[in-house]
Amino acid sequence: MEQYVGLDVSLEETSICILDESGAVVFEGNVASNPQTIAKLLRRRAPQAIRIAFETGSLSNWLWHELKALEFPVLCLDARHPKAVLSMRMNKSDRNDARGLAEMARMGWYREAKVKSIESRHVRATLAARAKLVDLRRDLENQMRGLLKSLGIILGKAGSKALPRKILDALREAPHLRPLIEPLMLAHSALISQVIKYDDQLKAMARSNQTVRRLMTVPGVGPVTALAFASTVDDPQRFRRASDVGAYLGLTPRRYQSGELDRTGRISKRGDRLTRYYLFEAAKRAVEGSAPGLAAKELGPQAHQADRAKKGEGRRRSQARHHPALPLDRRHAVRLGKGHSMTH
Repeated sequence: MEQYVGLDVSLEETSICILDESGAVVFEGNVASNPQTIAKLLRRRAPQAIRIAFETGSLSNWLWHELKALEFPVLCLDARHPKAVLSMRMNKSDRNDARGLAEMARMGWYREAKVKSIESRHVRATLAARAKLVDLRRDLENQMRGLLKSLGIILGKAGSKALPRKILDALREAPHLRPLIEPLMLAHSALISQVIKYDDQLKAMARSNQTVRRLMTVPGVGPVTALAFASTVDDPQRFRRASDVGAYLGLTPRRYQSGELDRTGRISKRGDRLTRYYLFEAAKRAVEGSAPGLAAKELGPQAHQADRAKKGEGRRRSQARHHPALPLDRRHAVRLGKGHSMTH
């Protein structure tokens, strides 16, 4: 007799519902949210399970890989679809959600989500940790700038490396501000050193991955952008067309945009926000010609024309004048080379 299982996973407990092929409840209960504990119950209560469904969530990747390694027929469902189905139930509870997931598995009313590999998850975790430290570093820089500006000291433009020198120069003329600023500078220095450690880790990951090294031959793309893109795509075979990747990242063409709302660097709110940001910045650097060793003529005639107009060379045509930074699209095709650059 076929059996279908629904798991409503929370941080501490998982509600389990087991149905037979006719839809009758065989078992309902709760266990700890641990793969070994769940597997033990499933072997005892659902030995003939053909589908075990749970939603995407913070524990879903871990549970999927652990249960899959134990040879259970697990399905990870896109949380948007169960949400729409389960919201129709009169009473919202973990027990009812588990039964609803089991019903979806039995009837086939679901869309299975692609679970990324452990390697991609590790890369993604490293990128997320680095991004958090970079955000904290920027917040500290803005805080120091704001505090000094309110006291009449304007630092002007300076990057993360030049800013501490400017602050030290300012403190020489205003030593009474040292007790206020020095603790922030120490925290800023610690953040810089830890970001460098993450950068070294990411460079090592990029060197060991042939696909990432090839992606880095694109102008403007460094280890961080290449690793973010590769870890987000994970398995290229899950996309039927190359154009589906852009929609998956929330970078659908402008012609599909509705209304008058224009979002810089994105179109939809779906997709990996961090990867989308890195790709947008890489495209911006490539078009503006700020990437190391970039020749604008490699991006196509229109980008080369814009570059010449910016430098004051040749005739300034209307398109170059009004659009000095053209978007990267199929007109600016960039062929992936065989070189392996390790620049940021």
